[in-house]
Amino acid sequence: MRIRFGRPDLGAHAGRFDVPAADTAFGVTFLGVSGLLFSDGTDAIMTDGFFSRPSMARVALRRIAPDGRRIDAALARLGLRPGHGTGAGLRAVAAVHTHFDHVMDSPAVAARTGAVLAGGESAANVARGAGLAEDRIRVVSPGETLRYGSFTLTFALSEHCPPDRFPGAITTPLVPPARAGAYRCGESWSIVAGHASGRTALIQGSAGFVPGGLDGHRADVAYLGIGGLGVHDERYLRDYWEHTVRAVRARRVVLIHWDDFFRPLDRPLRALPYAGDDLDASMRVLARLAGRDRVPLHLPAVWHREDPWNGLAA
Repeated sequence: MRIRFGRPDLGAHAGRFDVPAADTAFGVTFLGVSGLLFSDGTDAIMTDGFFSRPSMARVALRRIAPDGRRIDAALARLGLRPGHGTGAGLRAVAAVHTHFDHVMDSPAVAARTGAVLAGGESAANVARGAGLAEDRIRVVSPGETLRYGSFTLTFALSEHCPPDRFPGAITTPLVPPARAGAYRCGESWSIVAGHASGRTALIQGSAGFVPGGLDGHRADVAYLGIGGLGVHDERYLRDYWEHTVRAVRARRVVLIHWDDFFRPLDRPLRALPYAGDDLDASMRVLARLAGRDRVPLHLPAVWHREDPWNGLAA
């Protein structure tokens, strides 16, 4: 099989970076990979919060650990670090699964902001290995709903997008620095976030699914992870859409986990290379599905406060 070099050009999808801007206190900020900050000006929740983004060479050849300077810079920019800005208080960091590009920084974010880290037992063992206090760790059960200020988080069991390069659970505290392979997938979650205003969103951090796993859940907006989706055939993409977007009856879709997570966030985002994904192929199929269902399809802009509920009919 011929290896394709290079990566998709984001310029070909420039028109998709059109999520409505937030013009009230409520907004969602994309932080790369599956990182999202939901804030209403008083309370805030975050998924993953991966800011260290070590280089591919470092991940391949060395042990990796959270980069405190990059984490501090990101939290200060968001107004979440104590003593910086007047932003909302971060109540919870929810881990969608426990590969390094999702969970590695989550304990450090929780420790710096006073938030609780919520996730499966594998996420708890990452938090324990990083020294996060036990009363700041919340192990969730499938179907459980947690309340954090004006937000709720409901966790439904999901699957990682195949192939999972580091499958299995993290069964003992994981102390950094560690090899990337030590960050096994653990429990993979579909998370439905709700707000007292009535806003709802599905956060599907990985392009995997459980058939029927989201039956009975509703979300107006779907934040749909597409990392690795482009190497699958069209049937898989159609099934993925069916069991996520259509299952929750989403009326807007925002695509996440398409960016090259080996590139730091102080540089412009770029797509994952063809060696591991094909954003162009994913976009062709997803655009057809979105057009069929009359659902707007977007890409989020990193660091921008956006309001994907703006413009949706009541």
